[in-house]
Amino acid sequence: MALIDDPKTLPALLMRGQKMLGLDLGTKTIGLALSDTNWQIATALETIQRRKFSLDAAYLDALIIREKIGALVVGLPYNMDGSEGPRAQATRAFIHNYFARPQTEEQPPTHNIPAILWDERLSTQAVERTLIEADMSRAKRAKLIDKLAASYILQGYLDFLGNL
Repeated sequence: MALIDDPKTLPALLMRGQKMLGLDLGTKTIGLALSDTNWQIATALETIQRRKFSLDAAYLDALIIREKIGALVVGLPYNMDGSEGPRAQATRAFIHNYFARPQTEEQPPTHNIPAILWDERLSTQAVERTLIEADMSRAKRAKLIDKLAASYILQGYLDFLGNL
């Protein structure tokens, strides 16, 4: 499958009981969050360090299988004026490359799940502001920020679905 243009159509492509995986793709880390099987609540899962693309993709493949993921919700970092800058282009390239990998016998069939790009403007800033208000130290914030941003992105999409 690959990218879906209309975010309203994504739930129809999933089977009941499947979760959605939220991704916040940074230059050094990837924040990950999971939805529940009713697609109502996003929970921060973890932050992984970026390595080679093939290793990052293999990690996502294993997570998709282990957690019964049916779709990806990927944060797209638009500029404040709505244009796409280098980070948005890098996100699009990562997702394109993820789905364009050749299918092999030892590789699980993770190419068949749909994905959407979801506007993530200000997600990291909103999460950081909340953590600062909670009087969390800079070091603790740094450990949590990416997975919480992924959760914020995924929750934004889940709320969108709930309002349809």
